[in-house]
Amino acid sequence: MRSSWIKFAAISAASVMLLAACGSTASSPNNSSSSSTTTKLKGGTAYFAEQPLSPPTYIFPLMSGANESNVNLYEFDNLMFRNLYFFGKNGKAEINYSQSLANAPVYSNNNMTVTIQLKGWKWSNGETVDARDLVFWMNLLKANTSQWFDYVPGYFPDNVVSYKATGPLTFVMQLNKSYSPTWFTYNELSQLVPLPLAWDKTSASAPTPSATSTNAPDLTTAGAQAVYKFLNAASTSLSTYATNPLWQVVDGPWRLTSFTTQGKAVFVPNTKYSGSPKPTLSQFVELPFSSDSAEFNVLSSSKSISYGYLPVSDLPQKSRVAGEGYNFVPWQIFGFNYMPINYNNPTVGPIFKQLYVRQALEELVDQPQWISTFLKGYGTPTYSPVPTVPANPFADSVSKTVQYPYSPANAKKLLVSHGWKMAGGVMTCVTAGSGANACGSGVKAGQSMNFTLKYISGITSATEEMTAFQSAAAQAGIRITLSQAPFAGVISYSAACTPSQAACSWEMANWGGGWSYSPDYYPSGETLFAAGAGSNDGSYSSSTANTLIAGTLTSSGTQAQSALNAYQNYMAKNLPVIYQPETDVQLSEIATNLHGATPQSPYEYITPEDWYFTK
Repeated sequence: MRSSWIKFAAISAASVMLLAACGSTASSPNNSSSSSTTTKLKGGTAYFAEQPLSPPTYIFPLMSGANESNVNLYEFDNLMFRNLYFFGKNGKAEINYSQSLANAPVYSNNNMTVTIQLKGWKWSNGETVDARDLVFWMNLLKANTSQWFDYVPGYFPDNVVSYKATGPLTFVMQLNKSYSPTWFTYNELSQLVPLPLAWDKTSASAPTPSATSTNAPDLTTAGAQAVYKFLNAASTSLSTYATNPLWQVVDGPWRLTSFTTQGKAVFVPNTKYSGSPKPTLSQFVELPFSSDSAEFNVLSSSKSISYGYLPVSDLPQKSRVAGEGYNFVPWQIFGFNYMPINYNNPTVGPIFKQLYVRQALEELVDQPQWISTFLKGYGTPTYSPVPTVPANPFADSVSKTVQYPYSPANAKKLLVSHGWKMAGGVMTCVTAGSGANACGSGVKAGQSMNFTLKYISGITSATEEMTAFQSAAAQAGIRITLSQAPFAGVISYSAACTPSQAACSWEMANWGGGWSYSPDYYPSGETLFAAGAGSNDGSYSSSTANTLIAGTLTSSGTQAQSALNAYQNYMAKNLPVIYQPETDVQLSEIATNLHGATPQSPYEYITPEDWYFTK
């Protein structure tokens, strides 16, 4: 998923301070941070600081690429609506069956039959989370694949030949061929989200079908499309999130009681939650901010944030914040960072399709310097789509080694050697054609290296990085015009498109956090870089990449790592995107009297049901 990610909100620091000051005083870190006792408190309100301009913007779990983000999925939806399988265990990047809605899947018939046994948890309306709820999800997904950010043609759910409830709690899938059980569990079953039948309707006044109904709307393709249309429309009405009866039917540990269009979200425990642990807090509140400096002003003065973050630009104030009663905990997630480029842009797409151009652009990213200067050391170089942090068994030596070192001078030489000449300070194609020393297929004589790049607003380090990128590009004869937008604006702006679409005018983008591997937890790349993949924003297409990706899905045993190595090595050198440093998702500041918030999830989940205060 698009990672840590910074969406839109506009609220003054003064307003945030006022909002944060409301609620239970038992939760305020200044009440007991200096106490030497550690008595566990029942109740209290924990306040969580959203990233700047990053409130939740979508509530229905079946999200399109324009709405999909870790904020929406793992800092909002997941509190109320749980995926079938839960990932992350004591800070480790692995599946957690104890907190999942079902037991471990059973593979049979040469790994072509998958049997899932649900545990029988309850929805908040008293109904059981059962196999019919999985059928509902699959029916909606099958009928609306173009609306699912994780859809890749030929993969899930296309690779599921049939599915059915064979018992109240038993769900069986038949697959089109044998797959690696690890890959299928981590990257395909991870996408399953049981949906309550209370949502199986095409209007608010429509009746709710029973589990045995033979004319429920989702049972036909047209009906499932109509249901999606209704639920999607309800998800666009942010002001009704806390009042719409649809979203009050939850199976997660929390339910929403208040939500503002600016992004303040108030949750209380779901008393019908079947999982463990049950929430100890009486209330959990997410607070929006307009900038990282606005958040820091509240963090360092009002003492009304329980779980916040220290902006990179304010690192010199770390000891001051510690003195206010906070623990400093950098948060790394299992992901990588990059800037997508639009291969389908009718004007500059042919330029981006030239590998030498992508190499030149990559040589303008001074990753070590950006990390040391702009990120103050809290970052890791990115050289391929396979993460190197947190420590994992997937990344090989190529993914840990720079392939295209920073060099604006070399970038300039690459362009000159391929038919470009400086004119008015900008490289212009003077030798069109596909020859070795020409600009490349589809690039027209007279075209210039003149690109637009939209990046996330509200983040000081992102502005510093993009300004440095722009400056380095100018040295190589590449003119980059920068503009800013909130996170949600950047991800909707940079969605995959076809050349004929008006929305295909975007050229380069940077939403600031790249990608984290969730709900595809195995870094095999089909969601991001397979041709036609739902999150392949730039519409990258390579037959070699497609073949290598396919190899990672069926290989097992010792061959599995070999297949993954072949894929990551190709992607490191072929540059489907422009790699940039992976930042720590945030430099968390957690109140000293708030416990259970660490270790932090490598998948960016927040689990306030684990949190509690002490005195």
